[in-house]
Amino acid sequence: MDRPGFMASLVAGGVAGVSVDLILFPLDTIKTRLQSPQGFNKAGGFHGVYAGVPSAAIGSFPNAAAFFITYEYVKWFLRTDSSSYLTPMKHMLAASAGEVVACLIRVPSEVVKQRAQVSASARTFRIFSNILYEEGIQGLYRGYKSTVLREIPFSLVQFPLWESLKALWSWRQDHVVDSWQSAVCGAFAGGFAAAVTTPLDVAKTRIMLAKAGSSTASGNVLSALHGVWRSQGLAGLFAGVFPRMAAISLGGFIFLGVYDQTHSLLLEVGRKSP
Repeated sequence: MDRPGFMASLVAGGVAGVSVDLILFPLDTIKTRLQSPQGFNKAGGFHGVYAGVPSAAIGSFPNAAAFFITYEYVKWFLRTDSSSYLTPMKHMLAASAGEVVACLIRVPSEVVKQRAQVSASARTFRIFSNILYEEGIQGLYRGYKSTVLREIPFSLVQFPLWESLKALWSWRQDHVVDSWQSAVCGAFAGGFAAAVTTPLDVAKTRIMLAKAGSSTASGNVLSALHGVWRSQGLAGLFAGVFPRMAAISLGGFIFLGVYDQTHSLLLEVGRKSP
């Protein structure tokens, strides 16, 4: 991938990530509290829905930038004919690689953010300091495996579906989709992917919020899912599914639309520059 394309992916991904995380933060807080083991009301209810926003604000740009740099690079590296039956596989591999890299940044930010969301009276920096003091660096990466196990299936559904919907729409209208059309495709793809991966999101939340030293804190996803199923049944596994779908559908609309628009704009600027 050439330098203008690399820089465009980095900046466009970062701008898109910040836009989504800050606009939709209250929905994410509500979803986290619905999934928390102490229950929605004890976790804060509708009070202080911007608790933890500094962690999200700091982590969102590098997290999204890392994803899209990796995603675009792997797509370029595995380039195939646009009509090839291997194209969806290329998108799946690119999205999976992007998630593994992005989670190195996302998980510490997510751990601090989610603990702040269920402890609205505690300051973000204090939570960060306590994690480092009590659990060390590994405390910040608690839930890394469960986050990757959530994000890869999510991306395996979302990104091939997004690319396929864009290709279908482009074919129907006989020209490349506009940014708003890309955003609509992103909303549908994101909402569907969010619904089917909600149980993995519940497991990730329980692992990140568990008390240090508890069995759940060990990071075993199947054990966390079994515990939720045993105590709350199917409803527990899909706790927060509607705010998650709403946030990710809106997020897909904003994130992928902003990404496409910013990416195209930066490439155009790069072509015009001497």
